This record gives sequence, structure tokens and C-alpha cells, in this order.
Amino acid sequence: MHERTKFRLHSHDVPYGSGSGQQSVTGFPTVDDSNSYWIVRPVLDSSAKQGDTIKSGTMIRLQHMMTRRWLHSHLHASPISGNLEVSCFGEDGESDTGDYWKLEIEGSGKTWRQDQRIRLQHVDTGGYLHSHDKKYSRIVGGQQEVCGVREKRADNIWLAAEGVYLPITESK
Repeated sequence: MHERTKFRLHSHDVPYGSGSGQQSVTGFPTVDDSNSYWIVRPVLDSSAKQGDTIKSGTMIRLQHMMTRRWLHSHLHASPISGNLEVSCFGEDGESDTGDYWKLEIEGSGKTWRQDQRIRLQHVDTGGYLHSHDKKYSRIVGGQQEVCGVREKRADNIWLAAEGVYLPITESK
């Protein structure tokens, strides 16, 4: 969930009409929409497994639960603000470094927990997952733009809100 606007990171099988033409990613205001659910996955060639703690600095991938595509970014311009486009791309067996995001925990704590303030920095472009009050008027009207920006800003802060969480067992 985007901290300032309380919109959820959202996607559905609607492509952008410009830029990459890939599956669009937006901010959505409703709490209980299944298109706002994401699965945290390790990057390719990682030894991490389900249930492992996720530390600040870890590279992760986010898989959209409904379409099975990966949260992705690249150098295409985002449709409203002209920043870095954030899309969904690929599927279960198709992923690349364009799907890699580095977790940065804000404040105290070294392990990602529910409702903890985080930033996600795209590994290939250096852009931070970002949103703002600018909304689409057509096709996905009322949903706000999600994009990447290359500097840390207040609107780069996200929280894991609704979801299924596994208990944390710290390794000794």
C-alpha cells in the first residue's frame, strides 16, 4: 500500500496504450480487490525459500497473483508524469533482471514485517517504486499512476498491508 495516498499496488490484464504496451500497473483505492495481491519471490538463482526472512538490501521479485506476471520496469516513459514506466511482464517461467527490486527498510529494523515502511528500488534502472495523486481518466479511470523515480522522495514509501504472512523465525 502506498503510504501517503493509501492506494494499493494494483494490476490487471489491461495493457498500456503507449510505452512498452505491457500490462499496466496502477494505484487502486479499494482494500479487497484481488488484483491488488502480490507474491514476494526470490530472484533467479537465489537459495532463498518460502518462509525465509527478508532483510533490508535483499533483491526480490513481486509476482501479480491473478495474472502471474512480474512487477517490471524499464526506460519507457510512464504515461502521465513521464517518469520510468512500471509494468507487469512475463509469466511463471519467464523472468529477467527487469523484474528485480531491492528492498530498503525505512527506520529501525532489519527484517521486513507487515506494516513496516519500505522502499523498492528497481535494480536495472535505479528507480524507486513511486506513486502520487495523478489519476488516469480513461480505461482505468480514477486509478493513480505508479511509476519509477530515480531519487528518494516521500512518495516512494510503501507498506505491506493485507495478505498472508508466515511467522518469522530468526536464524541463530
